[in-house]
Amino acid sequence: MNNTFLQKGVAQHCLAPLALVALIVCLLLSANAKAGIVEKTGTFGGLKVTYRVDLPNGYDPVRAYPTILAFTGGGQTMDIVEQTMTDWQSEAEKRGYIVVSPAAPDGQLFFEGGERIFPAFLDMILHDYKVKGGKLFLAGHSNGGISAFHVAVRYPQYFVSVTGYPGLLYNEEDLSKMQNLKGLCIFLHVGERDKDWQKEMRQQSEMFRKAGFKVQFDVEANMVHRLNVHTADLQNRLFAQLEQTASGCK
Repeated sequence: MNNTFLQKGVAQHCLAPLALVALIVCLLLSANAKAGIVEKTGTFGGLKVTYRVDLPNGYDPVRAYPTILAFTGGGQTMDIVEQTMTDWQSEAEKRGYIVVSPAAPDGQLFFEGGERIFPAFLDMILHDYKVKGGKLFLAGHSNGGISAFHVAVRYPQYFVSVTGYPGLLYNEEDLSKMQNLKGLCIFLHVGERDKDWQKEMRQQSEMFRKAGFKVQFDVEANMVHRLNVHTADLQNRLFAQLEQTASGCK
């Protein structure tokens, strides 16, 4: 018998179990790996939009996940979207939430023309991802907080809650649609040193309460306009508020 053939056969026999073990390890690692952040582009309402999606650890497309639509502040560019994602990312991945955050199309803020992407963008989220309960949590800070309320009063049927950190109804048109928010949980956070926004948001929170809305208003000690969600346990509190919507709002 050919010794070379024997040696080759033994080598293949020994390598096969090793390859199988490697494959199993690889599959296990893949199953436990976090899905991470994905950047996508699409056209909605005639506008081209770039957006980011943060999928939770061990993401399974068959499962339903609570889902947050988060608006960023400032010029609402992709650079700022990346910063805003950190407000939600670690807890979202750990708790099993999907987070979607779009950049303003062609530089049009989401309360100054960019809102034309809705409701098509909302329908895309519900189509592409299995959203728990079929409704989204809505949130944003600064211009993103204004955007969140701007979209919420126009399409309340898509949402469970709206969180402004900070955020508020910005103009007379939005205020005229205020009643559309009545079925939502409203969460408001503003920095203690952010005096102008604090005054306006306090007035609106009182207006919401008088109208019978479900609203929580918190002034964050020693904080400025751009709230740091990684201090004062704010990130945990933001998620705790979202989770309390399952049993109603305070």
